Amino acid sequence: MSADTVLDAVAAQLGEAQRILFITGAGISADSGLPTYRGIGGLYHERLTADGLSIEEALSGEMMAQRPEVCWRYIAEIEANCRGAQPNAAHRLIAELEREKQAVWVLTQNVDGLHRAAGSQKLIEIHGTVHHLRCTECPHERNVPDFGGLHIPPACPVCGGLLRPDVVLFGELLPQRGIDRLEQVLAAGLDLVVSIGTTSVFPYIAGPVWWAQQQGIPSVEINPGDTEVSRLVSHRIRLGAADALTRLWQRIHPGTPPAG
Repeated sequence: MSADTVLDAVAAQLGEAQRILFITGAGISADSGLPTYRGIGGLYHERLTADGLSIEEALSGEMMAQRPEVCWRYIAEIEANCRGAQPNAAHRLIAELEREKQAVWVLTQNVDGLHRAAGSQKLIEIHGTVHHLRCTECPHERNVPDFGGLHIPPACPVCGGLLRPDVVLFGELLPQRGIDRLEQVLAAGLDLVVSIGTTSVFPYIAGPVWWAQQQGIPSVEINPGDTEVSRLVSHRIRLGAADALTRLWQRIHPGTPPAG
């Protein structure tokens, strides 16, 4: 099947579907200039941190508890590489589809906040967001636009305890509220599942694609490379996220540019 034929088929499914789940990973933010960290060309692709640790060790809950200055150093490095990034066409077009359809949900692993900035509201940020800090000792929490001006590691202004980003570090449990919301979305039923820019190595990210296959629901993968769910989906689009979503939008809405 040619690339254009696949795009035509997926555009037809997107146009028809009213209840869609988009699953997104770091690849969707690559066109916003953000590194994919562990993917090809990523910030920590096949190399250790300056402390001789893997990024999974450096960004772990254990490291935050035992050596918060080390964990914070790499959180701050990632945030600095993300600072100033804006939503790209893929983020914006998903948000636009949400305005058109009955129910368009986004399950994202990303902590960059770009889906929210693009206007998506039915959003499950399963790994949290780097822009929200919370104290590990008291109820204090606050939003920050970036880490500029923060002393690393930052202290709570209320109790002096350690502040940390409200994100899921390696080895930590996922937020139950996010898991419950995803289960509710699946239980309510979907017409289409679309995986974009994620290697789908985590079971809770690959799970909805497995579920779609078992339920006989069409699924699509948008990713230049092979992933854990490539063999499961109905259609594969081997393109970057912004390019693929733009081509699909043009097929669904010929001659009509998206708002914003």
